Amino acid sequence: MEKKLAEAKQALDIVIKKSRVHLYKPIQIAEILYRDRVFQDIDTSSLETYRTKSKAWRDTISLALLGRICTSSAKFQDDIFNAITPEQITSLAQENKKNAGIVEAYIYQNFANKHSQLTTALNNCLSSTRLTFNVKTFIDMFWAEAGLKRSIDKIYEIVVYSLFSTLVDSLELKVKISINEDKMDMVKEFEDFTRSVMCIDFLNPAAIQDAKIYRVGVTNAADRGLDMYANWGPAVQIKHLSLDTELAENIVSSVNSDKIVIVCKSAEKAVILSLLTQIGWKNKIQSIITEQDLRVWYEKALRGKYGNIMGDKLLKTLIEEIAEEFPSIDNGADCLKDRHYDLIHSEDWGL
Repeated sequence: MEKKLAEAKQALDIVIKKSRVHLYKPIQIAEILYRDRVFQDIDTSSLETYRTKSKAWRDTISLALLGRICTSSAKFQDDIFNAITPEQITSLAQENKKNAGIVEAYIYQNFANKHSQLTTALNNCLSSTRLTFNVKTFIDMFWAEAGLKRSIDKIYEIVVYSLFSTLVDSLELKVKISINEDKMDMVKEFEDFTRSVMCIDFLNPAAIQDAKIYRVGVTNAADRGLDMYANWGPAVQIKHLSLDTELAENIVSSVNSDKIVIVCKSAEKAVILSLLTQIGWKNKIQSIITEQDLRVWYEKALRGKYGNIMGDKLLKTLIEEIAEEFPSIDNGADCLKDRHYDLIHSEDWGL
């Protein structure tokens, strides 16, 4: 393999390795190469001929394969053209056309491989019962597979949300909002506002609602924002990676709450406390929950005194969240069948 192509392939492999299982960025490269090979209506050496359009091509395939599209910031999405330059894309395009789509096939084979690893890991959860499921084993499966490590943050979110949500529902928590009696004249003045926004008015100065906890939704690897929030106050940040001062500041400064709950690996707790103390924001942290805490609570919820009440509910929520975050691709692959990538031995490309 000549030097320029080898460098281009190395850049592509790095992006594939760093990508989460959805592989949005590699898919974008694949669709640029497909467009160049089949339609021949772009100039791969000229970024502006495909910078914006390629996002739409990627989203079309992603929607068919995964049922979702990339929602990352425009800046984060455009980083792909720093990781793989137009010059390198041109080298890949030349190789791709010379070998009937071999680079496209290589990317989609990597996509399939990652999802195969994911399916194996998730089947551990889907085939378990409340008596057999082990949350440590489940999390460790994502650490063990190189292709899944980039998605461990979402697994942590799902594990934490499923537990918190189940406990909140099982405890039948309620949230009460009420008005200071001394402020009733003000309520009367702004009754249309309090009724619309707070569900209270002059005749009904208090309201009770079910307590809920929510996942904010899909975020990208560069985001430092909120992961979960509760309607009674706390904001939840989930951090499984090593923390430094900059990231510690990001955790606090990016979340407008004075009741932040941090979920982290057990070994990181002391580091987080030390860093937050150094930057003077320890008082904004309501609590720090470790992975060890999660294991204990999962054991109690699944097989403890009240396991028969909340165990199945916890596992059901976990499975539903997994299905939402990592949809099956079994049927979605139809959108690629007419390209006949199965006839290309892309696994040997570049070896």
